[in-house]
Amino acid sequence: MFEGKVKADVLREVVDVVSTLVDEAKFNVGKDSVTVKAVDPAHVAMVDLTLDRGAFEAYKADEGELGIDMDKMKEILRLAKAGETIAMRHDEDKNRLVVTVGNTTRRMALVDTAGMSDPKVPSLNLPAKVVVRTDELRQAIRASESISDHIALKASPEGFEVVSEGDTDNVSHMVPKDLLEEIQAKEAVRSLFPLDYFSNMVKAISSAPNVTLYLGSDYPVKMEFKIAGGKGEVKFLLAPRIESDG
Repeated sequence: MFEGKVKADVLREVVDVVSTLVDEAKFNVGKDSVTVKAVDPAHVAMVDLTLDRGAFEAYKADEGELGIDMDKMKEILRLAKAGETIAMRHDEDKNRLVVTVGNTTRRMALVDTAGMSDPKVPSLNLPAKVVVRTDELRQAIRASESISDHIALKASPEGFEVVSEGDTDNVSHMVPKDLLEEIQAKEAVRSLFPLDYFSNMVKAISSAPNVTLYLGSDYPVKMEFKIAGGKGEVKFLLAPRIESDG
């Protein structure tokens, strides 16, 4: 059983995050929260999202799972005005999600979750932690897009740097430690990542002013940020491209 009412802006944040990696996802509903864990088809990136029941205007649920098509949710969100509340209810008899926006109700067939795995979040002990303003990351991505399809993320005791190196040009966006919200890095670390994945992850951040990055050398990056006014959290993991010495 699942019934909930949620502001369109909150639901849009969730859909934007999940649709960054997958077209369909299994939403695990419980008494206190809704969670989503999903891996993209290429197994390059993973999302782990938790939305607390406090993010909803009203919430009532038993343990269960809902297979949801992200494109259908985007179609519903296009009907919603800013600040409008969306009501959702699981019709268990017909296995549909009944969604009401204003005077419009859509009865949406759910996706079969039998083939959807529950990916385990790897335990990573990453040596560097950086808390950076979201707009700094956006600026770094804008600067890198015309240079290369990969970016390097670097952390050191001096600060945090995003570097993009092309055949002829290169660009770096350096944020010194005194302009970071927080940095923990005893030594310099660097990893290379596909720009398109990293860019799409950052684009999914709509309201969080800061992003926390955990980094190592040739290790995945873990990106964490808040959604729903702090009543939800997102963790992205992105695999590195290992740089050859040759």
